[in-house]
Amino acid sequence: MAGSTEAEPRPMRADARRNRQRILDAAAATFAAEGIGVPVDVVAERAGVGIGTLYRHFPTKEALFEAIVVDRIDSMLARATAPNEGDDAAEHFFSFLTTMASEVSTKHDLTDALAQAGFDLKARCAEKFDQLRAAIDTLRQRAVDQGSVRGDVGTDEVLSLVVGVCVGSGKSGAACPAERLVGVVCDGLRVRS
Repeated sequence: MAGSTEAEPRPMRADARRNRQRILDAAAATFAAEGIGVPVDVVAERAGVGIGTLYRHFPTKEALFEAIVVDRIDSMLARATAPNEGDDAAEHFFSFLTTMASEVSTKHDLTDALAQAGFDLKARCAEKFDQLRAAIDTLRQRAVDQGSVRGDVGTDEVLSLVVGVCVGSGKSGAACPAERLVGVVCDGLRVRS
């Protein structure tokens, strides 16, 4: 673009993309299993890369946290916009909500750590969140149009319920996993004959 002072980012080589994804996958699994206090050299070892490779992709631990969260948002967006292989729009919608609940509840520590580091996830990922909300609205509307999901409950209400369930199930002493509670929400959204 004429007059722009920012250089266009160079495309990443295939091996660099693979290394980056291996780091993200290893970090997500490690942090989910052992908490966010795990040192990044453990993540690098589990990803099968050197610590220098990890730092080239993610100069700080917070940058790694951010990349994991953004990667999961992208994954949820891809799942929400994927074609429905079956005829049952409601089951597709409910399956997505259950998967989303699982993602949100396992990434809660990461988003908390980012917030403590001053990272505003909503502001930095606003466009992605808008795209995800629109995709969820499309899933919900298809199920409503099919006559299997209540039309009097909007997408924002559904998202508030799912996020509320995820936050509530993450509290110490919570008796039920988020996926089970989202199942109760989904049952409440079904049209009864």
